[in-house]
Amino acid sequence: MARVFSGVQPTGEAHIGNYLGAFRHWRPDPEHMYCIVDLHAITVEHDPEALERDTRFMAGLLVALGLHEGSILFAQSDVPAHVEMMWLLTSVATVGELERMTQFKAKARALGRRAGIPAGLLMYPVLMAADILLYRTDEVPVGEDQKQHVELARDLAERFNRRYGETFVLPKPAISPVAARIKSLSDPTRKMSKSDADPDSKILVTDPPDVIRRKVMAAVTDSGREVYPSPEKPGITNLLEIMSGFTGRPVEALVAEYRDGGYGRFKRAVAEAVVEGLRPLQAELARVLADPGAIERILAEGARRASERAEPVLRLARERMGFPAVRRLAAGALP
Repeated sequence: MARVFSGVQPTGEAHIGNYLGAFRHWRPDPEHMYCIVDLHAITVEHDPEALERDTRFMAGLLVALGLHEGSILFAQSDVPAHVEMMWLLTSVATVGELERMTQFKAKARALGRRAGIPAGLLMYPVLMAADILLYRTDEVPVGEDQKQHVELARDLAERFNRRYGETFVLPKPAISPVAARIKSLSDPTRKMSKSDADPDSKILVTDPPDVIRRKVMAAVTDSGREVYPSPEKPGITNLLEIMSGFTGRPVEALVAEYRDGGYGRFKRAVAEAVVEGLRPLQAELARVLADPGAIERILAEGARRASERAEPVLRLARERMGFPAVRRLAAGALP
């Protein structure tokens, strides 16, 4: 069976784009690893208290989805091998290819002059490569915006294998077709984003029913009153995708039912589909978050199991590069 690694940052609350495009499709499996990539969250200035709180929330959400049962669920910072492997991989990465990463260029422009760009932002893809390669990952479910990073991980693995000997499995991205389709409610030409400053641009998985209804009714639509997907109707197209995601009904069937009923009737139906679709998850999430000790125990056990898988791969990479394991064993640094 293919080994799958999925990482999610604990920055901002999860929204329905995350849920429909990723979380809902994840499933418990002995060969699936779910990692809260909290080290990636410090590539820009952050609030330590918020990071701890958001990491626990994200862990709670994944537990509420049942992903700790049969899979390995852990926090990245609890497995030191990620950082050591990242440093080894910097020996085969180049500054040029890191500077060409689309997300780095976009974030660097947003931050302004070069002197103010954290080095961690440049190194983000190398850490992501370490996350993936440590576990001999075959597939990495990602959105289109992260595909380039998985391709870099593959390039680094090939380069390392060629230079030092066969060590890593070559991963491939698994793109979710839904993830790329859920757009901002306030600007349906852009992807729904956790980092969007406009709270009405996204529906959070924790939003109460009245807030969900308000956001959907206020969502940007288009001129006219007919409900059908079209490049000229990005707002309606987005709402059709959202309703299809929550009801399981194809867009064509929704168009047949709502095409001539006007936007108001359609939006009310979308809102209720989202409310009812999130209701079971919200109830289970509230139950899980009420016991933070249980979440910590799950993460601790996940880190132990992840370390058992990561350590042999890290040890092999070190040996290939000329760092004999015998010295670490003698120093008591290895189990």
